[in-house]
Amino acid sequence: MLDWIKHMHKDHPEFWKNYLAKFEHKSSRFSVISPVATGFSPTKDVLLSIGGVAVDQQAIVVKDAFEVVLLQYTFLHENGLSNDFILESELPKLSEPEAIQNFINFIGNSILVGYRINYTIEMINAALQKMGCGRLRNEAIDLEIMHRKLHDLSTVSLSETDLLETYNVPALDQKHTALHAYSLALLFLKLKIRLGIR
Repeated sequence: MLDWIKHMHKDHPEFWKNYLAKFEHKSSRFSVISPVATGFSPTKDVLLSIGGVAVDQQAIVVKDAFEVVLLQYTFLHENGLSNDFILESELPKLSEPEAIQNFINFIGNSILVGYRINYTIEMINAALQKMGCGRLRNEAIDLEIMHRKLHDLSTVSLSETDLLETYNVPALDQKHTALHAYSLALLFLKLKIRLGIR
């Protein structure tokens, strides 16, 4: 909670200062994000790709999308994992610091939306920490929690695929994180309308 005190006198990169300055005003924009990672541990795993699409009011803004593959050759080599995903991808490929910087520029001060979004946020925070930055300041909305709230459920857990099927949303290609983020954005709009969120 007092993370900002720890970094108060630190000289942050310019993109991070610009990001923090955006929080002087509240945003009505949502960024629906979809990651691909090697696992769920922010300390042991890494992001392989991340995509997102913006939602403004009740519409998906397709031209406001983001997708990148993170070059994680060292991690993959050290852990005996294949790098075929990176080699075969036609998406833009950037080093982790460049990709995270571009991602921060994409999300700005928007409200983050995703499936089990806290895992994604912690993965991004781990990457930001390596870059000498603070933690994400964005508000976040979890799609699974929205589903539980709609149906007044406390402990029911659904997989991402089951959640999409429940609301008749097509599960677009998960290898392309921006396409998958589009599926999640469709789900978000359905849940948002049913919950009466503006």
